[in-house]
Amino acid sequence: MRNGTNVTVLGSGSFGTALATVLLNNGHNVMLWSFSQEEVDYMQKNKKNALLPHVELSEKLHITSDRAVATKDAEIIVFVTPTKFARVTLEGFKGLLKEDALIINASKGLEEGTLERLSEVISEIYPQNTVAVISGPSHAEELVEGMPTMLTAAATDIEVAKIVQDLFMNEKLRIYTNTDIVGVELGGALKNIIALATGISDGVGYGDNTKAALMTRGLSEISRLGIAMGARQETFSGLSGVGDLIVTCTSMLSRNRRCGILLGQGKSVETAVSEIGMVVEGLNTVKAAYQMALKYNIDMPIVNKIHSVISGERTPKDAMHDLMTRERKEELS
Repeated sequence: MRNGTNVTVLGSGSFGTALATVLLNNGHNVMLWSFSQEEVDYMQKNKKNALLPHVELSEKLHITSDRAVATKDAEIIVFVTPTKFARVTLEGFKGLLKEDALIINASKGLEEGTLERLSEVISEIYPQNTVAVISGPSHAEELVEGMPTMLTAAATDIEVAKIVQDLFMNEKLRIYTNTDIVGVELGGALKNIIALATGISDGVGYGDNTKAALMTRGLSEISRLGIAMGARQETFSGLSGVGDLIVTCTSMLSRNRRCGILLGQGKSVETAVSEIGMVVEGLNTVKAAYQMALKYNIDMPIVNKIHSVISGERTPKDAMHDLMTRERKEELS
């Protein structure tokens, strides 16, 4: 990918801002779009994003809330918007995107109701555009500081995946390619549910044994659903599978794990989200995943129990008791 490519990042949260910074440092012309003019004014005045207060934004970073301005010259669109706002945000740009613009989804979630992966939502609204995905173990706070990070770029056409690879890759950010876009997106979305589970376990006061069990069995659930949907088993052993699962389930930088801790301590979903102060994707994704397990007739006991906890049907301890007293199983079944 040549330097000086015009890239627009749709979504000015912490991860969108981090990706915009990476792209800017890679020599590209970057426009960061926010839905809020108030947020744009704050970033332009203070040269900071309130979600990444320790990072000074470059003078070269263009920031706007004007959709037409944001997309006027964009050759590549990087979509980094919370899943619950994805469709309405995408529809707001209809008629503004170039038909040959590559759209890269960097958000991690499933659309409630349609049960679609976000690349499917994008393709539905922009059928003329090529769509790719970038995912993997990446906290915005570490990415923006240049800590060594590895991600996966996925597209059904390997040459498109290589374009994404070239766009983002540098000496601090290594990108691998993959053509299993289904597996890459599902791994990135579903690991947030397992992170809620490990957080709840921590909040209740359980130990490392419990966390390791939830992560291992959670990966098994993710793989079963993914394979039923056409993903490849090996994808879930990679960066967008077990890699993302590890970082999200074990780090205090993970919103989903922190939210789970608060839920495990007995706080309500509303209180937990308020204390986190940012979108917790797992809370929305678990509703979609619960429906997907039913649709594909896949056994996903951890997903089911987390769904029962956030819906108020079971307490965290009751949910764990349910998991521990299920009928006997073979591990690899």
